Amino acid sequence: MNLSVDLAGVTLDNPVMTASGTFGSGEEYSRFVDLNRLGAVVTKGVANVPWQGNDTPRVAETYGGMLNAVGLQNPGIDVFIRRDLPFLQQFACKTIVNVCGRTKEDYVDVVERLADQPVDLLEINVSCPNVREGGIAFGQKADALYEITAAVKRAARQPIIMKLSPNVTDIAEMARAAEAAGADAVSLINTVTGMKIDVKSRTFVLANRTGGLSGPAVKPIAVRMVYQVANAVKIPVIGMGGIVTAEDALEFILAGATAVSVGTANFFRPSATMEILDGITEYMERCHIDDIHELIGAVKESGR
Repeated sequence: MNLSVDLAGVTLDNPVMTASGTFGSGEEYSRFVDLNRLGAVVTKGVANVPWQGNDTPRVAETYGGMLNAVGLQNPGIDVFIRRDLPFLQQFACKTIVNVCGRTKEDYVDVVERLADQPVDLLEINVSCPNVREGGIAFGQKADALYEITAAVKRAARQPIIMKLSPNVTDIAEMARAAEAAGADAVSLINTVTGMKIDVKSRTFVLANRTGGLSGPAVKPIAVRMVYQVANAVKIPVIGMGGIVTAEDALEFILAGATAVSVGTANFFRPSATMEILDGITEYMERCHIDDIHELIGAVKESGR
């Protein structure tokens, strides 16, 4: 049985990955998860300098998911290279570094400093606020997305994955802009902007007022967007958003995703990635499918 998939020339042993910001760099999960069995570990966002993140409270539970306004807190690229990369190099899984920044130059700086590091792919978080555009995320305007993608692609030695925001009018347009600018793959969806209010105190639950909604509540939106993007571009698509079970992951694969990232589920079921991988294998055995590629984009019209 073949579960291996190709992402821009990088072969993953299987399509199950972690979602940035939910798995650290793997060390804290290593007693629950055999990292050697994962297709890839996607690290928490890394910036060129340490980011403090937003004020607390910055995480809240919601029906079917969670809101977070952590603000991409991270210790910066120097600590990441010294501390986290050596840990990941012990394992067979591929390493994908999520890159964040507030300006185009920030992104390019991180990408250039990772050029000679043992990193397989780069995932570029374009949901970061563009400080030169009044705080609008790089991924919310097609021209801004094109510009940041082109700049990163020029600087990168590894293939680049552009992580798309769902907080747009036309997700296919954004994906095409990323592809036209040289992206090697796209991943989606990032979190959906939401809000929660405490009716007892009549205050915002999050100090930031708004946060990113993730978890099962966003899965139908994510599956729809992955399907749209997979039919709009020729580059590989990585699907994420509310994946908790193998069936969830298979929905994304049938919609056209080459690989899937598991995020919020890691918080409430640390072994989720292993269970999802086992479930995909069991499904393929039960349905007599020898190659995962038989499932990618294989969704049919209802009743046929």
